[in-house]
Amino acid sequence: MSYQKLQISRAAAVTPSDTVDIPSVSTQDGTGNNGCVLYIGGYGDVRVLTAGGDDITFVGVNGGTFMPVQVVRVYATNTNATDIVAMW
Repeated sequence: MSYQKLQISRAAAVTPSDTVDIPSVSTQDGTGNNGCVLYIGGYGDVRVLTAGGDDITFVGVNGGTFMPVQVVRVYATNTNATDIVAMW
């Protein structure tokens, strides 16, 4: 069994939006967006746009869950989970 350690250096609260990406802090000059991983504080569904361009809804995500998916946007539509935090 492999062990993966989650270490972050930056974090920010996420406001879900159907039109605005999560601001990128993953590059020095602020251009491009390599995505971020998410912490979901409160139970619900989370619709995201991945760094690879996939639009997917994660259904029934438990509160206190880390999502190890590179995300560039959390959509307001079809997202009802709360207290979402972006981490880089």
